[in-house]
Amino acid sequence: MMARFVSVSSCQFHFGFREVSPPSVTFYRRRFEVSDRRFPSISIKCSSSDPENGEDSAPSLSSSSSSSTSEVSTSDSSTYNWYTGIGGIGMLDTAYLTYLKVTGSDAFCPIGGGTCGDVLNSDYAVVFGVPLPVIGFVMYGLVTALSAELGEGNLPFGISKTNGRFALFGITTAMASASAYFLYILSTKLSGSSCLYCLVSAFLSFSLFFLSVKDVKLQEIQQVVGLQICLAIIVVASLTASYSTAQPIPSRSGDIELPYFRTEISSTSSPYAIALAKHLNSIGAKMYGAFWCSHCLEQKEMFGREAAKQLNYVECFPDGYKKGTKILKACADAGIEGFPTWIINDQVLSGEIELAELAEMSGFSLDQANAANQLQ
Repeated sequence: MMARFVSVSSCQFHFGFREVSPPSVTFYRRRFEVSDRRFPSISIKCSSSDPENGEDSAPSLSSSSSSSTSEVSTSDSSTYNWYTGIGGIGMLDTAYLTYLKVTGSDAFCPIGGGTCGDVLNSDYAVVFGVPLPVIGFVMYGLVTALSAELGEGNLPFGISKTNGRFALFGITTAMASASAYFLYILSTKLSGSSCLYCLVSAFLSFSLFFLSVKDVKLQEIQQVVGLQICLAIIVVASLTASYSTAQPIPSRSGDIELPYFRTEISSTSSPYAIALAKHLNSIGAKMYGAFWCSHCLEQKEMFGREAAKQLNYVECFPDGYKKGTKILKACADAGIEGFPTWIINDQVLSGEIELAELAEMSGFSLDQANAANQLQ
């Protein structure tokens, strides 16, 4: 009787105290006395609408959701940055191989006798008339472009992010399948030949594939696993059909034995080349090579017979080459990884170097060059 209740309209409870005046009429005054006291009052409000004061847990939930979304977005961006970086490296690798294939040039000679030229010039370097490095360059370009768009979340033609990830998964599956098949060809049909750039490309392809597997969740993979298997089968079948008439190249460094032989230089030296060779020798510049390396012979041909004799040349396999032969200790100590290699003023130059560049790197003065030219 003494407490007053307010209307029930909310599920929020507020406790407080109110001043309640005693009733005007008091019964049994002798037995009960009601004094001016403070009685507790309970305010209850029930409503389906948002609280008027807005003080609820929604802000904290919104903040938590925003933080979680931000973390996922950052993780996705980091993943697609890896895609873009690896794809860019693959484009550089295949662009170089494309240049070698189109120009008919040989790559930098690897240790062991085999060259990438053996692989690039074989029948297995062409798929239905298209150079294999060109196909690789296009595929790496697709991965790089698509991953960059996925990272920004701005896919063209209204493609959803999920479909974009599935497309990336399909491309990397095809690349990994092709790389696995190429490794099989390299170990069977091209036995004894080595191609460092081809192995790098295969490693990059597998890395992209495993990244895509991580990006596409297991539940999603189960939805397209049949399609991925069919895609891999189509890739392998197409390559097999293209290589049906290909001829394997003979084994090289893995099985054969190469006795040492002295190469003959046919070109005649110019006074400029002789002066440059003497200058290189005087400053301690060294050329490291191998007797079977065609690039080393071509480098000597640039100098000519007389000038080549003036060079400080180091033969890294003076006793010939066969399986298990170790490189000369002087070459190993110098960290030689391919031929020819120049070390000039502590700077390392790999491959065939033009005489003008050798002159610039060694500090061959203009006066020396002019004096040599006057002798011509």
